Amino acid sequence: MNEKILYAELLKPSWAPPSWVFGPVWTVIYAIIAVSFGTIFYKAFTKQIPWMVALPFALNLLFNFAFTPIQFGLVNNFLASIDILLVVGTLVWALYAVWHNVPELRWVVYANIPYLLWGTFATTVQLAITYLNK
Repeated sequence: MNEKILYAELLKPSWAPPSWVFGPVWTVIYAIIAVSFGTIFYKAFTKQIPWMVALPFALNLLFNFAFTPIQFGLVNNFLASIDILLVVGTLVWALYAVWHNVPELRWVVYANIPYLLWGTFATTVQLAITYLNK
């Protein structure tokens, strides 16, 4: 019988942050996302920037919001690892798109550095969890 292992029961690397860290960190990151991504979507809707610049931001939100149900609902480490790689990949793509196509909005790139750093760290944690629990 294949029983689902709860996230709290999974083996985690010793350097994984305690669970109480996630709430405050994501609160700050979601505030950054709301302002910076909101600006990008507003500029795309008002045709001030091309929709192709906004596309990776939309995909990033999709993958970001999919992570919690995949990891904590399905408790599927492999899919969660793929998803978080897509989160970081689309964020890099989004920031590259802004940097090279909309120089007046480069503040969006700088504003999202904490998101990129946390996302990269969270990716290493998730990949380690996936490896430790294979």
